[in-house]
Amino acid sequence: MMKAYRASILRFNDAAPQDQCAVYEADGLLVVGPNAAGLQVVVAVGNYASLAPQFPDLDVEHFPGRIISPGFVDMHVHYPQLDVIGSPADGLLPWLENYTFPEEKRFVTPEYSAQAASFFIAELLRNGVTTALAFATSHVASVNALFAEAQHKGLRLITGKCLMDQHVPDGVRDTTEQSLLDTEALINQWHSAGRLGYAITPRFVCSCSAAQLSGAGELAAKYPDVWIQSHVAENFEEIAWVKRLYPTSRSYLSVYEQFGLLRPKAVYAHCIHFDDADRALMHSSGTAAAVCPTSNLFLGSGFFDYAGADQAGFAYGLASDVGGGTSFSPFHTMLAAYYVGRVGQTKQGLSLSPQHLWWQHTAGAAKAIGLQGVAGNLQVGCDADFVVLNPQATPLLARRMARANSLDELLFALIVMGDDRVIEKTVLA
Repeated sequence: MMKAYRASILRFNDAAPQDQCAVYEADGLLVVGPNAAGLQVVVAVGNYASLAPQFPDLDVEHFPGRIISPGFVDMHVHYPQLDVIGSPADGLLPWLENYTFPEEKRFVTPEYSAQAASFFIAELLRNGVTTALAFATSHVASVNALFAEAQHKGLRLITGKCLMDQHVPDGVRDTTEQSLLDTEALINQWHSAGRLGYAITPRFVCSCSAAQLSGAGELAAKYPDVWIQSHVAENFEEIAWVKRLYPTSRSYLSVYEQFGLLRPKAVYAHCIHFDDADRALMHSSGTAAAVCPTSNLFLGSGFFDYAGADQAGFAYGLASDVGGGTSFSPFHTMLAAYYVGRVGQTKQGLSLSPQHLWWQHTAGAAKAIGLQGVAGNLQVGCDADFVVLNPQATPLLARRMARANSLDELLFALIVMGDDRVIEKTVLA
């Protein structure tokens, strides 16, 4: 039942600084075998010449000229927004009104949800994403379809029914009591079913009544091992709207705190327009940020403050945020994060290192969502979710790779010039 793969191998040292955390074997061996649950996990990894003699009878699949990397972790993505990606809008709220909500109405039917889920998960895998924290719609059918397809394909997926009982159109608006009953039933049906996890999912403060947010917090307390996901502090109009709804609350983020929705395994997308008190609250509560650079650039929302996040010490990782985000490709997302660092920080700009960027979309993202040592890495004991990368996938990339004189140059060239063509193979545990 054990298998071995030979190629260059990239993995990450969780104890090292983020800009120096990559571990790279130019000629490496990855050995995987089944755990008690029947999943393939990493049994051994290291230099081929040193490790191969320990497994003399094991057949080795060789990928010459290729790189084996951990599968990517997407911390925030909307599967119902496949068909509105690239839609023009003046900003977040018009984009939701004109494109997102009309499309999400279609997910009331199991058939429409199933065909979208099939395409969505195929697109994640084609782009090397092996773990995803995803939004469904307010319809139970959309949740069931996405979980069923992920289970069929073996993808590690966390999702949940979108809670939204106010200020949204007919067809996507749910009712308070039934939405909470549906959420609890879905938790009992899907959470911890193989590689699946449930996320309690209030869409954002404005779309949820106080009663619905309160009920979500009660479910989060009752089921402490499930995830929580939502949006916060993405757009100035949205923030002003929250202030009108909760005039006595200190900030948008603190509204979630008062309803018991900040804790470890809670992930909030964007987290752009924060002050120091918000950043301290993220850290003290163990809440993580899903950084969505392509979406934030596309919708003109603003820039995530990397320096402020690091100073406060709260967890974060990268996310595509399709369909506000413009690509499923982790390479496009990492490059956009680099741009955000350069233009959105200090006057001098912040140059995020290639290793730090890659870490944000693999081991760092896994750590942020509570899956350290399970997903996003290829250390011993991790699930054997990995991608085989072709660093010669395009003529220009191959030409640049021939001149890469360091690991940082190699990784950065892939980030800048890579896309789905680099992903030669995606392997799930």
